[in-house]
Amino acid sequence: MKKILALVVLWCGASAALFAQSRDVSYVNSGGPLRPLQAIMDIRHNTLSLRVDIQKHIIDGYAEIDLVLSRATDTLLFDLVHLLTVNKTLVNGSGNTFKQVGDSVLIINKSGFKAGKQRVRIYYGGVPPEGTRPPWVGGFTWKTDTQGNPWVSINVQLQGAKLYYPCKDHPSDEPNEGVDLFITIPKGLSVAGPGLLQGVKAAKNNEATWHWKTNYTISNYTVVFNIGKYKVYSRTYTTVNGHKVPIQFYVLEQDTAQASKVLDMRVRDTRMMEKYYGEYPWYREKIGIAEVPNSGMEHQTMVTYSGKFKYDEYPGGLEFSGEMFHEYAHEWWANKVTNYDWSHMWIQEGSATYAEALFFLDKRGEAGYDSVMIRQRAGIRGLKPVIIPGQSEYLNSNYNTDMYSKGAFLLHTLRYVLGDSVFFPALKKFIVDVKYPYNKFFTTDEVERYYSAQSGKNLKPLFDFYLYTLDFMEFELVQTGPESYYLTIKNSPMDLPLDIMTDKGLLHTSTAGKTTRFAIKSKTIPVIDPRGWYYKKVTMR
Repeated sequence: MKKILALVVLWCGASAALFAQSRDVSYVNSGGPLRPLQAIMDIRHNTLSLRVDIQKHIIDGYAEIDLVLSRATDTLLFDLVHLLTVNKTLVNGSGNTFKQVGDSVLIINKSGFKAGKQRVRIYYGGVPPEGTRPPWVGGFTWKTDTQGNPWVSINVQLQGAKLYYPCKDHPSDEPNEGVDLFITIPKGLSVAGPGLLQGVKAAKNNEATWHWKTNYTISNYTVVFNIGKYKVYSRTYTTVNGHKVPIQFYVLEQDTAQASKVLDMRVRDTRMMEKYYGEYPWYREKIGIAEVPNSGMEHQTMVTYSGKFKYDEYPGGLEFSGEMFHEYAHEWWANKVTNYDWSHMWIQEGSATYAEALFFLDKRGEAGYDSVMIRQRAGIRGLKPVIIPGQSEYLNSNYNTDMYSKGAFLLHTLRYVLGDSVFFPALKKFIVDVKYPYNKFFTTDEVERYYSAQSGKNLKPLFDFYLYTLDFMEFELVQTGPESYYLTIKNSPMDLPLDIMTDKGLLHTSTAGKTTRFAIKSKTIPVIDPRGWYYKKVTMR
């Protein structure tokens, strides 16, 4: 164990050594290979009790972590950015030796910690990192609203929750028994947090402590809170399964005139999501929205919104906010169905991106759907594969926007390959009926095997083609006469259906394997895959 500890100390220190005196946290990563000392920990519950000094930008308090050890160990390893200082640690009420090395905290007991339940309390504080470009470069955002009131938000997805509290910073483990937040702030301001508000109690120095509690499993990076001069607007929503859940909008007092429209849009969007994805996942708590001074995020039961209150307008009075809608789609895809590690993040981001196409399918038919997917196709950069085995477990340094556009495009292709009668029921079944969706974490292979089973086809070659390569489906069209053509299919990952538009109408055929050549008769130039179902390249000569 001493050798393991020495290696851990060296490993933890190396990444942060060059930044020990700097407040730059852009190098910090979330996820990565699961370290042995953390692999033996199953996180069950988190409690954060923090006082926020808004004037000095300081947080101070403790994190209490309930966990289960799968085996005995003499060292407990947690992640915490080096800018915050640990003052004391307790394990099951007893003090222990601890070390801060780089962005890690090691709690050491020479007598050992036994396998089984442990309660760890870490007292810490300091000036947390500031979000210089939130939410992409995360941390605390300290702003004021137009009336001069403090306005604070937290974003920690790319760099990890360790930017502000001690945790096991890996997406494959979440506190299954929920989280309690006790946040102390100046009176007159409000805290918007996850779950349900348990109460607000007066504290010393003209302050108040807000207690938020969620009993659901929750991702580390969505265990955040926002502070502002908020007013709460509420509405009761009845889910598709008949459960009544409050919609709560924490809106700045200066923007209360916008509240009714935001609630109307949330009701509309929830109906649409439930149509394709099933019941709102967190109906025992709330549908929450908080206005924040940065781009929105998918923070569970308190999705944030930048408060721009400017919407894309469509004929018939349809108004749409891509930001507000996308982050809300994550309540199903990310907060409920969660990737095992960050290399599989397309499952969350691609699915939430594809939800926009389904919104316009629902509201504007196939033409509306196509308009979204044309835009997503144009957004595929193709600089590197969506998944690079062994290199993509870290989120920040391997962030790839193609997880959004190409992930959505894979689902678009699956719709065509499977057909609507298979695809749409399978899409809903995955999130509604899949075993233990709140506590299970998914890999790409599991998603592929699911759709393969639902369709009766081996879809692995298609998934691999889209996610692990930069390849296009290549089509070459050669005119051999006034009304005759040869089509060569050079690069099809498997036998796939194919539509070709000719002067006689739509020709339904298939790619019939990886390389195929066949003749086409048409008075007009044939159009290959006219709806744009495939990630493809067509050349003509």
